Amino acid sequence: MKILFYSALFGLLSLVSCQQNTSTQTQNTMNNPLLETWSTPYGAPPFSKIKIEHFEPAFTEAIKIKNANIESIVNNSETPNFENTIVALENADSLLDRMSYVFFNLVGTNQNDSLKKVEDIVKPQLTKSNDDVYLNEKLFQRVKSVFDHQADFKLDGEQIMLLKKIYDGFVRGGALLSAEDKTKLRAVNEKLSNLELQFSSNVLAETNAFELLIEDTAQLSGLPASVREAAAIEAKEKGKEGKWVFTLKYPSIWPFMTYSNNRELREKLHKAYIHRGDNNNANDNKKVVAEMANLQLEKANLLGFKSYADYVLDENMAKTPAKVYELLNQLMLTALPNAKKEAEVLQAEIKKTGGDFKLEHWDWWYYANKVKQSHYALDDEALKPYFKLENVRDGAFAVATKLYGITFTEMATVDKYHPEMTAFEVKEADGSLVGLLYTDFFPRDSKRSGAWMTEFRPESKVNGKRIAPIISIVCNFTKPTSNEPSLLSMEEVETLFHEFGHALHGLLGNTTYRTLSGTSVARDFVELPSQIMENWAAEPEVIKSYAKHYKTGESIPDSLITKMSAAGKFNQGFVTVEYLAAALLDMDWHSINVPNTLTTSDFETKSLQKMGLIPEIVVRYRSTYFSHIWGGGYEAGYYGYIWAAILDSDAFASFKQKGLYDQTTAKAFRDHVLSQGGTQEPMSLYVKFKGAEPSIDALLIKRGLK
Repeated sequence: MKILFYSALFGLLSLVSCQQNTSTQTQNTMNNPLLETWSTPYGAPPFSKIKIEHFEPAFTEAIKIKNANIESIVNNSETPNFENTIVALENADSLLDRMSYVFFNLVGTNQNDSLKKVEDIVKPQLTKSNDDVYLNEKLFQRVKSVFDHQADFKLDGEQIMLLKKIYDGFVRGGALLSAEDKTKLRAVNEKLSNLELQFSSNVLAETNAFELLIEDTAQLSGLPASVREAAAIEAKEKGKEGKWVFTLKYPSIWPFMTYSNNRELREKLHKAYIHRGDNNNANDNKKVVAEMANLQLEKANLLGFKSYADYVLDENMAKTPAKVYELLNQLMLTALPNAKKEAEVLQAEIKKTGGDFKLEHWDWWYYANKVKQSHYALDDEALKPYFKLENVRDGAFAVATKLYGITFTEMATVDKYHPEMTAFEVKEADGSLVGLLYTDFFPRDSKRSGAWMTEFRPESKVNGKRIAPIISIVCNFTKPTSNEPSLLSMEEVETLFHEFGHALHGLLGNTTYRTLSGTSVARDFVELPSQIMENWAAEPEVIKSYAKHYKTGESIPDSLITKMSAAGKFNQGFVTVEYLAAALLDMDWHSINVPNTLTTSDFETKSLQKMGLIPEIVVRYRSTYFSHIWGGGYEAGYYGYIWAAILDSDAFASFKQKGLYDQTTAKAFRDHVLSQGGTQEPMSLYVKFKGAEPSIDALLIKRGLK
């Protein structure tokens, strides 16, 4: 029973009110594809048949069915056992789970005003539904009975893990609280869910509201032709043909920050980016953030924890805030001096090129690229013709084929929620079905920013038969133009491999219970399968296999690969520090143990000063648009990327030592990491793969910090 699924997805929602006609609800319930069995290829969602008006009545009906299933468990006269209580609970919300995957994935990728209106109704219903389960005293007593007597049931390891996860979920959901405190917890959860909606809505509105309109070609100086054309297309789509529009979305802002010779416009664009949610307007998030932090503390205290970080980390690999701070501070002490040296190099580059000003945060990307050109004879723009999106995607597929024997075949007949989607049938070497993979690569106003892997159906088994997963990769890469296909930067190449690594974690799951399947693991372990794939993306042998010039078809020359390798460790101080600053800011917000009385701005300033962040570097995510940690599922968990980086660097060292595609190592990684989901403790799985716990040395060497 994936109770935690909803809370992880609520960070995507927006807050809008809505009214529905009762007679319409009844009609939609009777003829509602969300409530029917899907006779589609692989049981994939029939997107073309699903209408927005179907969702609200379908959720209402699915919650009724879930409640009836819960009542059947509670009122069962048989002595509680694993099957009649734990497995029954696991399956109680299967219909609700199925439509929730569809709904929340559409919210993140295909948002519109009508869908927003449904969100405000659905969110409180699901929050209440979760609380109704966790705070159901009779239901908990049955779960507790099975937990207390588990030795009597001769459970296997996966069953024990499912029982533990469900029992812990009840305890962490407030099952042991007094009646008075349960009421308080319900109120806190409801307030938090609404604030998360508001936060997400504000970030999306702020991102979409800003545009840098350019009418004078002189202001395009330094920008590559492909960047100009993309801005012209953006302008045309906004009804401003003949002009150029740059936005705060990834494929627009960062090429501008890297190549534009206009320092004033770089400043304007970057300041707009870092002030999202901090403009003292209707979309301001400062009070929202402050209130959420205090509500999270109140929730943690109700559940017996000193801070919200203690509450979150109790079920992660790190276990305690002290251990996370120890790691982050150790890395900051190593990385910050490197970043300061890099700032000196950039300042020298400014002087060398005739500038007479101090390096500022809006200069970093521009002059880092200048240094790459002057010191390493490498221009990122020169790489992009070799990184055609489709070639990179196929390169990632080829790596998976060589490692695990699986194949990817495009499926034109599968229903899609957007024309830009592509679907792939994934099979084992023997032809048996692994699952279905969707890809959705390009930005649009209806899609939130960033890149992520998600699922429309997790892997599981029913009566011993494997239910194939339906997995999706969602990104925001530069769109094709009239003259060029979608060409990626090296950073975007790594992003594609990263999300594909998450997809493999979901696709190759081999568990019985969906609650434990695929990426249903600790937050500081979930990034291992994704980040280890980035290592293959940068390997010369692999690069040459997929990096083909989009015009000539020629492989990327060895000279460019050599330059990439030489420049690979440059700017790693900056990259590491801006990330660590965000991870420490996250921990500071969620480690408060008394209600915070500072304004959000003052709290953030104090946090950044404490860590010694230099003014030339801005924290990767400021508090007011840090969607990861305000309803995005990474509260007190953003450190997980660097925690997993230790694991992935250490793990990939085994492949480097034995061979990039060594079958014994690949099988061990698949058998002990990718297929196991959350069926065992993460460190136990890692040790079974590697034979020992990880060392930090491989990461420090990889980043040039040692």
